[in-house]
Amino acid sequence: MSGDVPVGMKFSEDGALAGAAIASGTFRFTIQVTDTSQPPQTAKQAFDLKVVPPLLLEWKDYAKVSGNRIDGKVQVSNGTGDDFDLTFVVLAVAEDGRATAIGYQRFNLKQGTTSFELPFGENLPHGSYLVHVDTVAEVLDKDQIYRARLQTKERLQVTVGP
Repeated sequence: MSGDVPVGMKFSEDGALAGAAIASGTFRFTIQVTDTSQPPQTAKQAFDLKVVPPLLLEWKDYAKVSGNRIDGKVQVSNGTGDDFDLTFVVLAVAEDGRATAIGYQRFNLKQGTTSFELPFGENLPHGSYLVHVDTVAEVLDKDQIYRARLQTKERLQVTVGP
């Protein structure tokens, strides 16, 4: 074999690729097999293995302040073959630790859905806030839970309002 398989996966003695990848991406590798006939016969095959995260959460419109309001938009993708019961919660956390919900939805996210947009926003009192986005995806009949989180890199300053 040449190339790399994802970390967390390996080939067994009988040639089966097994394990669970711990990182997403495209992994390219080539397998060569030779039999025991005389003369030996050889076959070579190149593979591209694309590993997608089961639940992907990305900023669509990074959180921003407009007046006394913080708004933004994220997008979620379901990279599995199962439907998700998805819960989406957005909190604006002030310097004193007080959290205000500025977004919430719970709905069914169908298998294979990509880049589904979820807007959020709320008016807030004067202050400095970190925005936390948390998604939890449940596959009830398989007793599986996936979770993805985002957070603003900096505090957002609401300078108008009470």
